[in-house]
Amino acid sequence: MNQTNPILLPYDTPHGAYPFDRIDIEHYREAFAEALKIKRAEVDAIINNPEPPTFDNTILALERCGDAMERVSGIFFNLLHAHANDELMQISEEIIPQMSELSTYIILNEALFERIHSVYQERESLGLDEEEQRLLQNCYEGFAESGATLPEVQKQRLRELSQELSRSGLLFGQNTLKDQKRYRLYLSDESEVKGMPESSLLMAREAAEREGHPTGWLFDLSAPSYFPFMQHCPVGERRREMYLAKMAIGAAGDEYDNREHIRSLVNGRLEEAQLLGYETFAHLALHKRMAKHPSAVYELLDKLLDAYKPVAEREIEQVRRFALERGVETELQSWDWSYWAEQYKQAYYELDDELLRPYFELSRVIEAVLGLATQLYGLGFEERGDIPVYHPDVKVFEVKDEDGSYLGLLYTDFFPREGKQSGAWMNNLQEQYHLESGEDHRPHIVLVMNFTPPTAERPSLLTVGEVHTFLHEFGHALHGLLSQCRFSSLSGTGVARDFVELPSQIMENWLSEPEWLTSFARHYQSGEAIPSEYIDRMQRARHFLVGYAACRQLSFGYLDMAWHTLREPLGEALDVRAFEDEAWHKALVLPPASEGAIMSTSFGHIFSGGYSAGYYGYKWAEVLDADAFSLFKQHGIFSREVAQRFRREILSQGDKREAMDLYESFRGAKPSIDALLRRDGILPLEA
Repeated sequence: MNQTNPILLPYDTPHGAYPFDRIDIEHYREAFAEALKIKRAEVDAIINNPEPPTFDNTILALERCGDAMERVSGIFFNLLHAHANDELMQISEEIIPQMSELSTYIILNEALFERIHSVYQERESLGLDEEEQRLLQNCYEGFAESGATLPEVQKQRLRELSQELSRSGLLFGQNTLKDQKRYRLYLSDESEVKGMPESSLLMAREAAEREGHPTGWLFDLSAPSYFPFMQHCPVGERRREMYLAKMAIGAAGDEYDNREHIRSLVNGRLEEAQLLGYETFAHLALHKRMAKHPSAVYELLDKLLDAYKPVAEREIEQVRRFALERGVETELQSWDWSYWAEQYKQAYYELDDELLRPYFELSRVIEAVLGLATQLYGLGFEERGDIPVYHPDVKVFEVKDEDGSYLGLLYTDFFPREGKQSGAWMNNLQEQYHLESGEDHRPHIVLVMNFTPPTAERPSLLTVGEVHTFLHEFGHALHGLLSQCRFSSLSGTGVARDFVELPSQIMENWLSEPEWLTSFARHYQSGEAIPSEYIDRMQRARHFLVGYAACRQLSFGYLDMAWHTLREPLGEALDVRAFEDEAWHKALVLPPASEGAIMSTSFGHIFSGGYSAGYYGYKWAEVLDADAFSLFKQHGIFSREVAQRFRREILSQGDKREAMDLYESFRGAKPSIDALLRRDGILPLEA
């Protein structure tokens, strides 16, 4: 063990938190080199153990090895997405192939698989409990379904594919980040920003000053800049310019172009699946998820499309008529839609983000969201200023259970900055598991967002959409923090991809409940409670564009499945735009975007973010969360009884049992789409 590298030394920080304040860039390269060596030695010790294979000396030993690797990976890969620089990216390009090589060495090792297979064959006589059986089953299937039983020639090809896919996924993500960062739109004419939100203009004014412009406004493609611009900029040509820049990320034909990486990823995944005996990559990816088979995914997408598309078409026509009445003579284009939808909402619902934003000051929202977890689960949160962080914006909370016992650490990182990917996500810095000694290894969770930052004149004031995002990611955090599993590979969010969004999406429901809203939403200056009239408007607008939003999500699901149900590799003459048009045409309710507008080249969810053949999971989980929340509605939205049941049967369970079994244990029945259709106003509410 390296005696000087702070990543690998024992941590003397509170709760063993990462010593960010002692870590330099070069420590990562050193730590990875050491961790790779250690894990290889630990695996070799299992392989070469002269004792007959047992659950403890093979399955459990494999589960417990790699602690050093988990340490350095936990910290490094979060920073690679949340606080990257060129040096970190360079290290990632060096170490990811090495990690992939070690992974394939392990998963395709014949001697190791023989030991695992030997234990698996004796499983009925080993006296294993349910969680041990699940670990053994997952371990065996993970090896068998990754090619452990294949001839050596095919194993070698899988090793090569693993390296190729790792590199292509990494470069896809890096290209997306770099390409997005380089676009700026500078405006100096006041008429072009007339009517834009004050918060957006303040942020754009400060951005312009940082770039050396004494006057004017500077906009970019990050979420807090881009989305308000598209909703409020009164000049169609400027919206078009911004929209086409967004839709050209990764498709400019230069060093950041991602089309070749798409070909490599799609073809490599297909080849991998077919080597393993599956028709397509989707068949491989889905067989261990709730959906099990592509046909179940298409059945859900089609059923929801049938329900939502007629609603979406009516919504589109309403907004079109509204724009026509205000002098728009041409067909609404993709870059017009957000602007005119926002104008319609303001006119008919007297509601816009800027009207509500002053009531959602970030510090009050944090207090409310954490307080909701206190109401439901009895959790306590204490901010800790003595725990090191990787950026001054990051805060750390110590989380305790109702009885005062320690549950974990929660890091929050709310604002966009250079080197931070767009979007929002939850990561595990440290996993939860129980050691054989009885010690409970508690999780360290980080929530990363890109919320509207504070300015010199006002604090961070969130849109309703940003509050939704916070609740969503906080649901993932609860899934990690409340985990009670013996094995890290089964703990927290390590569940089926189409189940993992249930704990996150169910949390969003509380934002639509006036009883919760009125408990915290106060004007950041006057302290005045949010007016009941505003809440009434929010309730009336709750179903605004619900059909359009659903069809948009469904179109992404169809596109994902189209890439991953291909049965033949993509040829050299790949036209990504034509592929997209074919893949999602039946879900589109707006005219196709202009020439040059491509989504796939920046679709990080499916090409670098783990959602390949899995984007449908958002809608799948919506069905689950609407059905699950209906139980809260029946018993009271703050029902401790229902909350504790949700914690006991779902949040604490990780992947100890099949996801559908966990859901049925909580709900008492299989999920139905009717609750979702009622929530969205497609079906009438039950009497």
